Amino acid sequence: MSNVLERIIERKHYSFINGQGISWQEAVRLSALPLVEEGSVDKDYYKQIVACIEKHGPYIVLEHNIAMPHTTENPIGAYKTAVGLMICENMIDFGQDESGEKKEANLLFTLSAVNGDEHMENISQLMDVFMNYDLIEALGKCRSEEDILAAIKKHQTNEA
Repeated sequence: MSNVLERIIERKHYSFINGQGISWQEAVRLSALPLVEEGSVDKDYYKQIVACIEKHGPYIVLEHNIAMPHTTENPIGAYKTAVGLMICENMIDFGQDESGEKKEANLLFTLSAVNGDEHMENISQLMDVFMNYDLIEALGKCRSEEDILAAIKKHQTNEA
């Protein structure tokens, strides 16, 4: 199992929502809550992520319905390097990018960073997860910790 996914489970940095009818701003706030509850970030950390998305567009939305909420600027209120995962039953609409492409996601991997090396290691491990399309598809259907563990076990690779 990927170390980053192990840490998400061990630290209870995950959540599940329906997501229907909520704004992307609210989705970002909700995606940060497990990190707030564990003490990795303060309760207003998400506001910096929202401000960056408002300034730069939906840069956080990647392929395969994945979003990586994070701030590109010097974050205030980040106390630990961490990754959270929020799984939404419905797609969250992040708007359009500069080319007019609609950006949606139902898997939000929220990042906080205070240690550059740990942060880069998390991103590297997440990229391995993101390239495992079967795992990503399975994660999108998870509704419990047990579902996540089963998806990881079924679709794990020898990487990480």
